[in-house]
Amino acid sequence: MTDQPADEATVIIKKYANRRLYNTRSSSYITLDHLAKMTREGTDFKVLDAKTGADITHQVLTQIIMDEEAAGGEQMLPVSFLRQLISLYGNSMQALVPHYLEASMDNFRTNQAKLRAAFEDSLGDNPLARIAQQNMAMFKAATQAFMPGLGAEETRPAADEPATEPPGELDALKAQMAEMQKKLDALGK
Repeated sequence: MTDQPADEATVIIKKYANRRLYNTRSSSYITLDHLAKMTREGTDFKVLDAKTGADITHQVLTQIIMDEEAAGGEQMLPVSFLRQLISLYGNSMQALVPHYLEASMDNFRTNQAKLRAAFEDSLGDNPLARIAQQNMAMFKAATQAFMPGLGAEETRPAADEPATEPPGELDALKAQMAEMQKKLDALGK
């Protein structure tokens, strides 16, 4: 999308009097659920009243929020927040609120991305995560030893994908599995 001019990147949605929404890019009728999905995917769109051409994107997005809040799941907007927001309408601070909310949401998204990255990085350095990975590798090796062919496609890395286990550890696991197999064979006799 970054290669396209801003006008081409924005999907135009027309809303007709019968409340139907028409996606002009895909030439198909869509629902508010489709618009919610487009929003989650980061697709930029503008909703226009089909008769007047007025931009009604704000109203439609507000309707999507209302539908999400009424869906019966966990509500995101607490009552106290809604009360405070309503009390700001007509207030001298009303003009500042949209900018403040946008900046707050941008900061929230940035912090969320940083937290996710830090969490993923910490798993790589976590000894318990390494032990869990080793246990999983041993489980896969045991599965191969006792049920050859089962999951064989899953354990082989793709041609362009590097092996996840260092060769020394894999060889050690194979040796351990072979030793276990010998002991089991001896017990079975």
